[in-house]
Amino acid sequence: MSIPSRPPVQAPLEEYGERYFQSYNYADRGMGRFSMYWFARRYYARLVRRFAPAPVTGRLLELGSGLGHLLGLLSDRFDCVGVDIAYYAAQQTRQNAPQAAALVASADQLEAFADRSFDVIVALHLVEHLVDPARALRHMQRMLVPGGLLLFATPNPEYALRPLKRPDETPDAISKDPTHINVHPPGVWREWAGAAGLRVLRQFGDGLWDVPYLPLIPRPVQFALFGWPSLIQVLTGTTFIPVALGVNTITLARKEESLES
Repeated sequence: MSIPSRPPVQAPLEEYGERYFQSYNYADRGMGRFSMYWFARRYYARLVRRFAPAPVTGRLLELGSGLGHLLGLLSDRFDCVGVDIAYYAAQQTRQNAPQAAALVASADQLEAFADRSFDVIVALHLVEHLVDPARALRHMQRMLVPGGLLLFATPNPEYALRPLKRPDETPDAISKDPTHINVHPPGVWREWAGAAGLRVLRQFGDGLWDVPYLPLIPRPVQFALFGWPSLIQVLTGTTFIPVALGVNTITLARKEESLES
C-alpha cells in the first residue's frame, strides 16, 4: 500500500470555534437523548471500559474532546483530560464533564505531554483534521503507558456504498466538512499505527448510516434498511461490522509493552 508521505493542505484553523459545532455533520444530527450522537458516546465509553488496561496512572486523555460528553461518561473511572483547539469546546467540556480538566491546544502539537502519562487515549474524528496524523500517532504511543489503549475513529473513503453517493450534488458525511484534510483508507491508519509501535486489536466499521444511497426510496426507510447493523453493534457493545461496511473506521490499538525497558 502506498502511504501518503506528507499532508496535502494546511488545517483551516478559521473553521474551528462555536460555529463548527453548528455546521457540517453536527448540523445534520440530533444530539438529545436516544439520538445517534447519544448512543455513539455510550458505545465508545463501553469500548473504553472493556479494553482499557489495568490502571497505572488512572488517567484518560481525549484529543478533540468536542462537547465533552464522552469524558462525562468516563469521569467516574478515570481522571479525565480533554484537549480541543476550540475555546468553545473547552467551555462545553467544563459544563458536560465538570470533573475533567479541559485544555485548549492543538493535537498537532503534543510535545508538552509527558511520556507514559495516560492509560487510555481517545481520538474520535480527530486524526483526519491533523496536518501530520502519523506524527500525532507516534506521540500518542509515547504518551501511553505500556499496554495502554488508543481508540480512534476516522472517515473511511472506501466504504462499500459510497459509489452510490453523488457528493458533487449532495455532499456526504466525509466531503461536506472542509476541515477533513487527511482522509485515508483503513489500511493506511493500520500501517501508521503499527509504525508508531501500536498493535491493532480491532479495526471495524460503524455501519452504513449515512443515507440516502438510493433514489426514490424515502430516507427514513433507507435508514432503517441500512442502519440496523449499527444499532445492533451499539446496543450489544460488540465490534462485528466489517471495515468495508462502515462510513467510519474504528480502530482499537494497544501500546506494545515489549518496546519499554
